Amino acid sequence: MSQNQLDKKSQAWSALFSEPMSDLVKRYTASVFFDKRLWQADIMGSLAHAEMLAAQGIISGQDRADIERGMAQITQEIASGAFEWKLDLEDVHLNIEARLTQLIGDAGKRLHTGRSRNDQVATDVRLWLRGEIDLIGELLVELQRALLDVAARHVDVILPGFTHLQVAQPVSFGHHMLAYVEMFSRDAERFTEVRRRTNRLPLGAAALAGTSYPLDRKRVARTLGMVDEAGIPCVCQNSLDAVSDRDFAIEFTAAASLCMVHISRLSEELVLWMSQNFGFIKIADRFTTGSSIMPQKKNPDVPELARGKTGRVVGHLMGLITLMKGQPLAYNKDNQEDKEPLFDTVDTLKDTLRIFAEMIGGQTNPATGAKEGGITVNAQAMEQAALKGYATATDLADYLVKKGLPFRDAHETVAHAVKAAVSHQVDLSELPLKVLQEFNPKIEKDVFDVLSLRGSLHARHVLGGTAPEQVRDQIALHTHRLA
Repeated sequence: MSQNQLDKKSQAWSALFSEPMSDLVKRYTASVFFDKRLWQADIMGSLAHAEMLAAQGIISGQDRADIERGMAQITQEIASGAFEWKLDLEDVHLNIEARLTQLIGDAGKRLHTGRSRNDQVATDVRLWLRGEIDLIGELLVELQRALLDVAARHVDVILPGFTHLQVAQPVSFGHHMLAYVEMFSRDAERFTEVRRRTNRLPLGAAALAGTSYPLDRKRVARTLGMVDEAGIPCVCQNSLDAVSDRDFAIEFTAAASLCMVHISRLSEELVLWMSQNFGFIKIADRFTTGSSIMPQKKNPDVPELARGKTGRVVGHLMGLITLMKGQPLAYNKDNQEDKEPLFDTVDTLKDTLRIFAEMIGGQTNPATGAKEGGITVNAQAMEQAALKGYATATDLADYLVKKGLPFRDAHETVAHAVKAAVSHQVDLSELPLKVLQEFNPKIEKDVFDVLSLRGSLHARHVLGGTAPEQVRDQIALHTHRLA
């Protein structure tokens, strides 16, 4: 039998049709050139299915051995780049099945007993995504560690905290970095939850209604590690839902979108802080580019591009939701369109997390063994900026409240004091005591301890506050969590 005849026979529906599929339709409907990345998951699922079929007496032990031998050779061929992917065979599943049948004969044809491409592809995508989620979890740990390292080295650096992009109150730069640690820790929690719902077995649902063969689906789930924390197999319970559900892909892309939004917020701050108008940080040259016309420019391309790629990932989320919204049960060809947005979301998120972990945390110079930071902090510029916006005004109000003044009255009093400081072009801490006492006679000379930036910082010694002692406690907690 020629290879063309073999390829044609591998199409299970070919005997029903009186004319071949047009080349245009082949190209339009084929997915092999993007879903071939599922090959490892496809082989893993097939081997678990074959082991179960043999255990149930549905195929012989020899068939199983032949299938394992054939799959071992296919694995080697794909890994080495020798495997020939064929458009005529549509997708990764039929390409592997056709090659398996070519290698081992009828045993390869028996592998598909009790399953359909519908439950096969649903299983493959879940297995693949499970592994990618695990990798993303590791990358999130690395990024959090990088942020913690920066935070630990800059606990006592004063940064102007902003609301409405106006100076509000002084905060520890380390405290500011910990805000992103919190965000990325929640992202990690979300991915853990998504993994739990992804790690459920559709295989055995067949096309949509289950199968008449005596399959042991729980055995396959155990073989593939699709079990809960107690080791109980996680199997999709309804065959219709099993083959048509893409909630897990949408959930993953939603979690990825949130994670990228956090990256984008950090990116926006890095872009602002690096600008000459702020001058708070410098980003290492290896993460920036120059201008083709302006030789003085150093552009923060990495954070800017990450900010842009966030829209790309959020767009994939919208695409997947729209893809599913009009589909009746059960499987429809529409679902082929779930893979490219899902694959691109995974790739974009992984690449972004990798580069941000290095950009934030730096890298070790192999020649010197020294740590080269990706970000250099200009502590003086940060502190000078914090002095410009009357950042300790709230501290003066709190001071008056502790002297017995109602907060609203204290708020009004401080507003007048700030107005006076503005007119004299000085900071609140630079107003003479006599002038401050004109606003309220209860103000005494100890007020200047309150009005200093460091006094303000240390005063917020409450759980979750910006006092250096609290920041160091939080760094210790996060470090222990990530150990």
